[in-house]
Amino acid sequence: MASAAVAAGTQNQLANEDYTVGWICALATEYVAAQVFLDQEHMPPTFTAAHDNNDYTLGSIGEHNVVIAILPGGEYGIASAATVGRDMLHTFPNVRIGLMVGIGGGAPTLKHDIRLGDIVVSEPRDGLAGVFQYDYGKNIQDQPFHKTGFLAPPPPILLTATSGLRAKYERYGHSIHQDVMTRLVAEKRLKKKYSRPAADTDCLYRSHVIHPQREGSCLDNCGRDAQSMSIRTARDEDEDDPAIHYGLIASANQLMKDAKLRDQYATEKGVLCFEMEAAGLVNHFPCLIIRGICDYADSHKNKEWQGYAAMTAAAYARDLLYKISPKRVEGEKKLIELVENISEAIRTTSEVITRIESTVAKDEDDKILNWLTPTPIDYGSQYSDLLKVRQPETGQWFLDSTQYQTWLATQKQTLFCPGIPGAGKTILASIVIGDLFHRFESVRDVGIAYIYCNFQSQEKQKIDHLLASLLRQLAQRRPSLPQEVKFLYDNHKIKQTKPSVDEISIALQSVVRLYSRVFIIIDALDECETECRSTFLSHMFSLQAGTTANILATSRPIQTIEKDFGSRSEMVKISARDEDVERCLDNDMKTLPLLGKDNKGLSEKSKQSLRTRIRTTIVEGVNGMFLLARLQLASLVDKTTVYELTTALESLSKGQNALCQAYGLTMTRIRDQRPGFRYLAERVLTLLTCAKRLLRTSELQDALAVTEGDASLDESKRGHTNIIVAVCAGLVTVDADSDIIRLVHETTREYLASHMNCIAPQDALTTIANPMETDDEENTIAMAKAHRTFAIICVTYLSFGVFESGFCKTDDEFEERQQLHQLYAYAAHSWGYHAREASTYCPSLQCFLLDSPKVEASSQVLLATESLWSPKQSQSAPKRVTGLHLAAYLGLEDAVRILLKDWQNVDQKDSHNKTPLMYAAESGYESIVRLLLAMNKVDISAKDHDDRTPFFFAVMNGHKSIIELLLATGKVHVNAKDGRGRPPLSYAAERGYEAVVKLLLATEKVHVDEKDAYEATSLVYAANRGHEAIVKLLLATEKAYVDEQDAYGATPLFYAAKEGHKATVKLLLATKQVDVNVKAFAGRTPLYYAANNGHEGVVKLLLATEKVHVDVKDIYRATPLYYAANNGHEGIVKLLLATGKADANAKNGSSQTDNPD
Repeated sequence: MASAAVAAGTQNQLANEDYTVGWICALATEYVAAQVFLDQEHMPPTFTAAHDNNDYTLGSIGEHNVVIAILPGGEYGIASAATVGRDMLHTFPNVRIGLMVGIGGGAPTLKHDIRLGDIVVSEPRDGLAGVFQYDYGKNIQDQPFHKTGFLAPPPPILLTATSGLRAKYERYGHSIHQDVMTRLVAEKRLKKKYSRPAADTDCLYRSHVIHPQREGSCLDNCGRDAQSMSIRTARDEDEDDPAIHYGLIASANQLMKDAKLRDQYATEKGVLCFEMEAAGLVNHFPCLIIRGICDYADSHKNKEWQGYAAMTAAAYARDLLYKISPKRVEGEKKLIELVENISEAIRTTSEVITRIESTVAKDEDDKILNWLTPTPIDYGSQYSDLLKVRQPETGQWFLDSTQYQTWLATQKQTLFCPGIPGAGKTILASIVIGDLFHRFESVRDVGIAYIYCNFQSQEKQKIDHLLASLLRQLAQRRPSLPQEVKFLYDNHKIKQTKPSVDEISIALQSVVRLYSRVFIIIDALDECETECRSTFLSHMFSLQAGTTANILATSRPIQTIEKDFGSRSEMVKISARDEDVERCLDNDMKTLPLLGKDNKGLSEKSKQSLRTRIRTTIVEGVNGMFLLARLQLASLVDKTTVYELTTALESLSKGQNALCQAYGLTMTRIRDQRPGFRYLAERVLTLLTCAKRLLRTSELQDALAVTEGDASLDESKRGHTNIIVAVCAGLVTVDADSDIIRLVHETTREYLASHMNCIAPQDALTTIANPMETDDEENTIAMAKAHRTFAIICVTYLSFGVFESGFCKTDDEFEERQQLHQLYAYAAHSWGYHAREASTYCPSLQCFLLDSPKVEASSQVLLATESLWSPKQSQSAPKRVTGLHLAAYLGLEDAVRILLKDWQNVDQKDSHNKTPLMYAAESGYESIVRLLLAMNKVDISAKDHDDRTPFFFAVMNGHKSIIELLLATGKVHVNAKDGRGRPPLSYAAERGYEAVVKLLLATEKVHVDEKDAYEATSLVYAANRGHEAIVKLLLATEKAYVDEQDAYGATPLFYAAKEGHKATVKLLLATKQVDVNVKAFAGRTPLYYAANNGHEGVVKLLLATEKVHVDVKDIYRATPLYYAANNGHEGIVKLLLATGKADANAKNGSSQTDNPD
């Protein structure tokens, strides 16, 4: 568009009411650019409203009379912009359209090639009004943005004009750069500051590159190599330069200087530009926002491009006004009237939005909590089910005890409650949980969390699950989801990773600190896997040391567990009190037919006498074991005469063998049932004892309905729950809330597993062993047969004709398949386990492995990734999985040997390019690897879709023996890199496989200092996870770069300090080769993160070097003291202040002081 020169000396005096266009600037640079692009300047206003402190420039562009205002000098941000807009409308009441024109920080992405000098115009997107108001969260860096308000969209007249101008530019191009240069010919004083800078000063640095806090240009300090800078080609002649971009502009009270957060919101929200005023203006001065890009909203800010960016934005605004007819403007409402309507609309809309956002926030919170525990165990339902079986008033002795009352009243207390099997520990734990909920029902400031450990849930109850379950429960009780949990989610969302155990533990500590009191109940610690239990208790005691948490745990009296608690806890031994046993017996004696109301042949006095005798005999003999009392009472159910009953009472055992006898008597009762009942009971008990995990009622019903050779499920063969429970004579129970059918106690499973030879589900007429005795050899054979039975059931189920369609093509189809076929998931996951435990190979397994569609279908269930980020992941499973792949993955040696006889291609690949050898190496089955290696044609160097070889899979899973086998071939490249640029050593170091690291180092071929795509070495990974032994091994080679920085500028010391690994920090400091003040992530040092995360021991170590910069500031001018104080780490605050080098009154970028008072 041709530029009209400003008519020098032409100064009209117009009335305030003659001005219909309002134009607001924030900076003097923007104000100058706006004035330059006026076609004509007018005389200043003759009148300003009371309390209007704005400075105005009046003039015209085309036929529009324009009033330009600037924010007061030195004042920036949302509030100041709102004030300027309101005051303008009081002084110039006829303004009908508004513009805010100036500079901003660009957010370039692959989709939007934004460069310095380009222009961004606000335009509504995805339900947002064109301007997105956010704040930074509590700590600015490493915290998510939060949308903080409803903003009005630009007026339709301006959006229409924008669309028209956009079409014109697209067809004919624009002359913005020429217009700027033409104006500067007449404004020679401005030429130096407002001309376009040289092209080589337009530097887009990669997000991990932080500008150091020292003098000098970006090029001098940060370089211009490809590792530091994004290399972009020059724009072609047919491309607009500067380019115009339309979309969201993010607005806040604080300058955006963090490239990682910029990229996050550019990607997630589509934000094109960041600035500081628009959000305060649009609801008080409806307008279009136009921003010239002067920097990239990162730490590399400079003023070189500000003048030119202000000019390009002003030039665009002038072209836009020429696109709007003055008559159209006259037809618009006055902005002062529109603001009143907007205010009312916003009030109404805000109420609706508040309700919607509340629902959305809950959905988002649920998504985060489900991410935290993707395969949760429903402890709440377990608690409800257990409390239902409690007899009234039982366990009151414990609640009244001095130890419990002291535990309740005193912070940081541990109560350890050991008890023999069957003493009622789990019920007692539930009684305690119920008491706590009752006491603190209306006190939201008290946190309660609990876990029921279970032997058959060990596969799920790993250390990360246990800690995450506690974190989830405590987070759910807060009025809103704690920022610490949201931070954990957001921190891993970008990389699609899962949090480490240490990260969960740190978040748990932070959430516990939000409460005034926290009570944690852990039941049946002895049923937790040994190594996991030790680690879990370590984290629990660490949690208690750093917070006010109280812990109560129950367990069998196992010496190692008692030692773990030691002197740190008070102990209360759990045993069934006589009065509690009597209450239970009184309730259960109603089931004895001989003593029932219907038995008229026995007087009430005789019945009462028998009740007393039963009560006395059983209470004296059970020695504090509820379970034994119930089993012994149940053994009397079939007694029909007084003689039979009293004889049975006299024969009840006491002491150590009593429980075994009680189970034996129960098995005798089951054996003595009618054949149909007996067969059903034995089949149920076999499946529940062998099951890899707890079964749902519907899963067991499907399993019971399957017979080898079935082609489909016959619904009429499914058993009824009430009959299943009844025929098992008290050994089986159903947890109604969780729909779990299980053996009544862990000792029941232990007894049946050691007496499996007394069950004969294959033939109801076979003579079975004496249930009171056991023969180890016979029992081993019986257990193998039991597993063979379950394996056949599973494979028969997986072979049903309905699965001939193979791999499900959609998530919905996948979910529907599992819902319609209840046993399908269990069968797919567990058939291999049962087959491995079976004594003999079964032909039906081989038939299944040769049925490609059904193998693919079951493999989809088995191999679908349990993603933390998407609940529907069926399509993540590999296709084209063969029987050989599956048999190798499941460790089925006989099956692999038979398949290899006729298998044409032993290196056959699935859709993820994985071979059978990769599957065997991944799962750790040495015998399978040997079989495959014996096939001379096997390709040891084959790579999957992530460029990983079998050797990679063995290393990544810590399978030392398989690594040795592969190394022995002489065909392994130990320094090969996968698709992420990582060598095998880095995975072994990260995952803590000390033996594997030793083995790799012993080859003397491993490059210890090898870097991955993020420039991280194996030492970085080991230090980040706190694997002290591995750090020692790597340092001992003297080949590890101790102070090497990764792509984010972080070193091994940085990560170790950030995660609180004190021993690792100590090791690294001892090398005297580390920079304790290294900066990464927004200019922060190791001391920052140690202080922020509450790692007091690490802070002490860093301060002890006497080299740490205590009062260093990050890019937001915040200090370590600020972060420590802000997160309530009182001990660290004292340590930092004690150095005499920390300024307690220093302010961060938000003008907040470090002083916690």
